[in-house]
Amino acid sequence: MHVETIIRRIGEIGIMPVIRAANPDEALRAVEAICAGGISIVEITMTVPDAPRVLREVARANSGFLVGAGTVLNAEQAEICIDAGARFLISPGLAPEVIRTAAKHGVLAIPGAFTPSEVMAALELGVEVIKIFPCGSGGGPSHIKALRGPFPDCRFIPTGGVSLKNAEEYFSAGAFALGIGAELADLAALRKNEPHRITEAAKSLTAIVHKHKAKLAVQA
Repeated sequence: MHVETIIRRIGEIGIMPVIRAANPDEALRAVEAICAGGISIVEITMTVPDAPRVLREVARANSGFLVGAGTVLNAEQAEICIDAGARFLISPGLAPEVIRTAAKHGVLAIPGAFTPSEVMAALELGVEVIKIFPCGSGGGPSHIKALRGPFPDCRFIPTGGVSLKNAEEYFSAGAFALGIGAELADLAALRKNEPHRITEAAKSLTAIVHKHKAKLAVQA
């Protein structure tokens, strides 16, 4: 899948579920519940035990599912994740070697940034999508809106503190998509054998995305 196709799909889906789990089984159950809610993309972080196996299983079991790796910190991890089937790599900060490794394999790299200087450094490396992290503790939607001033064409994915309660506000501020972790991939729900709570949250977030896109269509 071409990088531009992956970017387009991320924008269409609008939600980037971030899976952090205590074990592979929890991660896979979270993915299943999210998929049942209509979201066909997921980020498996490298903090999940045996994350490459989880990536591989998700990639093989769901041909129409877009799976990527998160918390990718160096070239070695990038190679492992790509080999496991990751179609995109996300880092918490700017990791040039991860970006170069992804480019070599035709995989999308999404580095993390927070300040205008960090955004500029990412753009100089040819990055097309940027994760703004940690967003919730650093201004929330107003921070995205402020960054969109000097960088109106940047595709920003705010992550950290994003939830159902503020999702619409983030989209209104100019977010390209939203990175959502525990607010969606609720491990407590899984441990109570209540995966339907994750599925319902996924459905609610999907409805917000559709509402936002309909609003944009009217404004166009």
